[in-house]
Amino acid sequence: MGMHRRFTFLLLLLSLHASGSFVRATALLDLPRVVTLSEDAMPGTHVAKVTVSCRNASGSPNVTLYGIEPGHPFNPIAISADPMDATAFQAEVTLRAGAELDAHRVNQYLLTLWATCPGEEEVQESLFVQVTRGQVLRCDKPFASAEGDVVQVPAHVAPRTPLYAVLPQPLAGLMFRLRTRETPLTLTHRGLVLAPANGFNPSQDIQTFRLEIEVMDRHGHNCSGVVRVEVLPSHRPPVTFREPQWSVTVTKSISPLEVVTQVRASGDNVRYAILAPVVPVLFTINERTGEILSTHQLQVAHAQLLVQAYNALHPNDHDTATVNITVQGTDQQAPSCVPAIFLSQQPETVSPGSTLVTLRCTDFSGTENHLQYALEGPPASQSSFHMEGPQLKVNTTLDYDSEHMAAVGFQLTATIVVTAGGQPPQSTRVPVFLTLTPVNEFTPVCPSGATFAVLETAAFGTIVGRVTGTDRDYPQNSLEYSLEGGPGPAQPFSIDTQTGEIRVVGSLDSQRHRSYRLSVRLTDTQNDVDPAKRRSCLCDVTVHLQAVPDQAPVCTPEGQELWIVAGPGSRQPVTHLVCQGDTALTYAIAGGNKDGRFRLEGNTIFYLPNGLSEPCTYMLLVKVWSSPGAPHHSTVVALVVHVTPWSTPVPPSTTTQHTTLQKEPLVITRTVAVWYPPPWFVAVLTVSSALLLVTLGCMAWRLPCRNRSPGKLLLDESSWDAEEQRGDKEEQGHPHASSPGQFDGRAQDPRTGRDYLFNSKTGARRWI
Repeated sequence: MGMHRRFTFLLLLLSLHASGSFVRATALLDLPRVVTLSEDAMPGTHVAKVTVSCRNASGSPNVTLYGIEPGHPFNPIAISADPMDATAFQAEVTLRAGAELDAHRVNQYLLTLWATCPGEEEVQESLFVQVTRGQVLRCDKPFASAEGDVVQVPAHVAPRTPLYAVLPQPLAGLMFRLRTRETPLTLTHRGLVLAPANGFNPSQDIQTFRLEIEVMDRHGHNCSGVVRVEVLPSHRPPVTFREPQWSVTVTKSISPLEVVTQVRASGDNVRYAILAPVVPVLFTINERTGEILSTHQLQVAHAQLLVQAYNALHPNDHDTATVNITVQGTDQQAPSCVPAIFLSQQPETVSPGSTLVTLRCTDFSGTENHLQYALEGPPASQSSFHMEGPQLKVNTTLDYDSEHMAAVGFQLTATIVVTAGGQPPQSTRVPVFLTLTPVNEFTPVCPSGATFAVLETAAFGTIVGRVTGTDRDYPQNSLEYSLEGGPGPAQPFSIDTQTGEIRVVGSLDSQRHRSYRLSVRLTDTQNDVDPAKRRSCLCDVTVHLQAVPDQAPVCTPEGQELWIVAGPGSRQPVTHLVCQGDTALTYAIAGGNKDGRFRLEGNTIFYLPNGLSEPCTYMLLVKVWSSPGAPHHSTVVALVVHVTPWSTPVPPSTTTQHTTLQKEPLVITRTVAVWYPPPWFVAVLTVSSALLLVTLGCMAWRLPCRNRSPGKLLLDESSWDAEEQRGDKEEQGHPHASSPGQFDGRAQDPRTGRDYLFNSKTGARRWI
């Protein structure tokens, strides 16, 4: 039973194979697993070859190459048919163009080949390509020898002609470097040595150039060698003009593009060009024939051209000639200049030698060679500028800060005279107006020794002193003053921004501050075109406080008696007061100046006559105190002035002569002591006075209410007894007095109702 099943299965396979229903896979035959490739391999190098076997010959297979590394250096698979077998094909792996292998970077590539034949299954195989290091780079002899390779060339070889190839067939990726400096020869990136760009110098001697060249591949391998280029003398004739100068005369009626003249030069490959003027306006030249042609109707009297002849292959081989062209029948005209007028503003710091303007002046020939330039103007302008050809240049420093520059309004004027040759000469004038602008160059300078003194009793607004800074920029000394930190308790001063005056704006106390150190900033103004460009400096100012003296001034003498005669003048001196004090003294008439007859000027008293008819005596009080400040400590001088009227002149017939004897003035000295109590004393005195007044008021109110004391209203007992005894004696001597109808002396006080005895003789009362 088992044998029967196996036989049935084999028959089924044979029937499937016979009918073609069984699909068979494509085969890759002879594919190596590992391929070794040198990094020196050239593009297109064969890497691997494999046979693709198909089961039928219905079509060519499709073989695809995949690499793990992106951008691998291999071409797509190339398929070729096998002429001997219709089912066999050859697939080849090669390096692509421009491929550069580097074993240091990638030393192995993994390639995958996918192959499939029509109607068959796809097959996949792997190929490993290992990259090995290449061989060492070697240069060929005689280039690599010690003497080097030698090449000989003629001196007339054309510019940039290849003279030598370092490697006849250079490999890809090679670099060539010329190690020799200061040589006219050049080396290309392909290793070609070229002749100079302007050709060799046509010398009669052999010229030798030694070149050291280094060759390096992309792997860092290098080799070097030497090339000696020997330049042999050239036997060809140099380019030379037959005549160095040509003179031609033409008429005014010559037409445009008409030949004016022709220049000729000997040599090889000769070409011609006009060098001057650089932009020829009226003429042109045929570079091959040397013919000079007019381009416009000629309206000039004279023209000059500079013509060059040169070897087209060797531009260094050249010669020049001058061509003078005279046109007959033309009128002389003045040159034309651009600009026709020059207006400019320049800072005062413009350096000497600077070019202010370059004139472009031409005559009608279009040339500038025959023009002359001169400068005219005031002496200041001629000393400030000079001409160098058509260029106006600064001759010296232009100082804006000088008084002379301010006198001319900071503007310099001049005239450039441009003259063209001819008979008669024609001139053109170009006015020049240059305005200087200020530049803030200098920093303000502080005054030396800025030290001031002020009394500690100085009032608000008292001027302490003035800070006077300097600035050399124009306008000079245009400064603003400011006090660093501003006024305050620490510095009770202010400063005037325009004048620099320092004033007192606070209380001063010499006990707390003997001196103040102020920082005053000086800032210049209006010294630059840009108002923001200002300079400043800080100045140290010291203000010393002076204590007010405690003693009053002393005058000698303190009183005078004077006799004066009122003269006919407007005023006459009376006396000079002699007083001494610690500071300057102030004098003032305090009293006695009746009708304003006296005036005080300094320490001198003057009398002002006013038609006095009778003698008069004045008592003047002059007050003297230390100044400045309030007169706390002062002295009063008393002056007794006897004024006698001017005497009437005596008639001529009178022979009596009056003589006035001068008397010694009586000196009256009076010392005025002034005491100013302290505040606490005034307060205590006020309180004490109030208490005293209250006490006295209470006593005055209580005194009427008290009973009068009896002992104060009666006589003393002894006095009363004595009076009584004396009365008894008198009664004894006069007995009639005791009659019954007499008053016994008893009485009653009507206010108090008390009884008392009244003594009629003495009038005294005695209370009972």
